[in-house]
Amino acid sequence: QVQLVEAGGGLVQAGDSLRLSCVDSGRTFSGYAMGWFRQAPGKEREFVATISRSGGVTSYADSVKGRFTISRDNAKNTVYLQMNGLKPEDTAVYYCAARNGGSSRYKSEYNYWGQGTQVTVSS
Repeated sequence: QVQLVEAGGGLVQAGDSLRLSCVDSGRTFSGYAMGWFRQAPGKEREFVATISRSGGVTSYADSVKGRFTISRDNAKNTVYLQMNGLKPEDTAVYYCAARNGGSSRYKSEYNYWGQGTQVTVSS
């Protein structure tokens, strides 16, 4: 069973950095590809970043490429999202998700979701 818990959100100013973490309390974390998604008020949940089971393959949304970095530590059952150069348009609830198989940009392909963590970026 996969149970995901995100942490690290908060209120920051434009240009600041945050690191989100997502811990899986299950025992099979290394068997899942992981993704980060976000949802702003009144908008659909959108893809941010994904990472393969080994961590060797990553992919990013164009809007965050060069500013955000996804990584994972399978020994700690944790996936991270390092967010640098934050902008007000990055304000959203950020969710981590897990899926069987390879990494994916599509939220419909993810089997498990965390409860989300709020990130607010002021201008």
